[in-house]
Amino acid sequence: MSRKYAIETFGCQMNVHDSERLAGLLEQAGYEAAADPGEADLVVVNTCSVRGRAEDKLYSRLGELRALGDGRETRPTIAVTGCVAQQEGARLLVRAPHVGVVVGTRAKRRLAELVAQAESSGRPQIDTDPHDDISFPLGVVRRGDLVRASVTISEGCSDACTYCVVPHTRGPVRMRPAAEILAEVSEAVAGGRREILLLGQIVNHYRAPDRPGCGFADLLALVNEVPGVERIRFASPHPRHVSDRLVEAMRDLAHVCKHLHLPVQSGSTRILATMRRRHTREEYLDVVARVRAALPTVAVSTDMIVGFPGETDRDFADTLSLTEAAGFSSMFSFKYSKRPKTFAINYLQDDVPEHVKAERLRELQQVQRGIQLRLHQQLVGTAVPVLIDSLSRRRPSDVSGRTTGNTVVNAPGDPSWLGRVVNVRILRAGPYSLWGEAEESGLDRQRAHA
Repeated sequence: MSRKYAIETFGCQMNVHDSERLAGLLEQAGYEAAADPGEADLVVVNTCSVRGRAEDKLYSRLGELRALGDGRETRPTIAVTGCVAQQEGARLLVRAPHVGVVVGTRAKRRLAELVAQAESSGRPQIDTDPHDDISFPLGVVRRGDLVRASVTISEGCSDACTYCVVPHTRGPVRMRPAAEILAEVSEAVAGGRREILLLGQIVNHYRAPDRPGCGFADLLALVNEVPGVERIRFASPHPRHVSDRLVEAMRDLAHVCKHLHLPVQSGSTRILATMRRRHTREEYLDVVARVRAALPTVAVSTDMIVGFPGETDRDFADTLSLTEAAGFSSMFSFKYSKRPKTFAINYLQDDVPEHVKAERLRELQQVQRGIQLRLHQQLVGTAVPVLIDSLSRRRPSDVSGRTTGNTVVNAPGDPSWLGRVVNVRILRAGPYSLWGEAEESGLDRQRAHA
């Protein structure tokens, strides 16, 4: 009988995609997916260490996984991969001695080999060495999404923002050849995916190692020409690399979504300097204005940290005012948490009390919720094209999808619409999603296309 595996993923879109790669590698090695971790011979926990809470969740989950072998003849092997594995290495076994394998971010391709060694020797196996595994064999990825495909274009970061652990866990930036990227996009489209999500820690810093002069805007143009691609998204760019060529590509390329996720992290120029973000409040707002001048309907979303060391009430007020001025379509917001091996943990005092961080986060999220509701209410009565990507979790008769601006839309529909773009007239709006009905003309076009 085939051995079975289960993968649990914590963290960002890149971690989700890494898990898809790990699944493919394990299946190449003869494993098959288990319906439940309790049935698995191998349980892989793919970790995130960007926030302290993600680490806490990991160790809590590892405690639960200890009991998986109770009542079984053999206990499953537990493997930890990803950023916490890279960060902690052998120290992870002190808190979780039942873990059999620790695989760093740049040793992912060795997972099956390390599991075999751990099981044959009876000793834990650890590899956090800096192998360069950014290029994976074509066809290895086992994609979990039927409509959207993530494609890594670069990995690692060399910017060293003072709060960020990524340069230590992912290593310095490495660029993937454009030919490999285009081959993977073509393969994903051939497998039925309609939307491509290009991934990198600073995605718009991309420079193709195999095509001199090919930057990120040029790569977007190449992906735009791949037959069958319906939509192109990317995450996450840096404000200082939003060039005029990128703005023009977003405006002119038919398949590039009119959505820009542009992390700012703070509205205070003083705090931005302490974060080493390399842009000011005014420069960030100028970028947003420049993008909107070319693309008036563009949706701009962001990331924000509150309670960074030294943040005063005035600094936080600047964050609130920037949030209103930018009119973000959505926001990921967090309380600052100390991360190992960062400049901030070594040289900056975490001096904002926890209750102040919590109150500032609540106030920021309340302001952002109001902005989103206003933006969504403006769409009521309009018809918007929606790429249907899932069935609704609340109503079995509904389907769900996203606008080009990345807003979730729910509507009565049919499972056969998955992967299709349907025109939906918006009838109701909430702060997090829209609800509407598909227009008959849009359905007629879909039937003709099918």
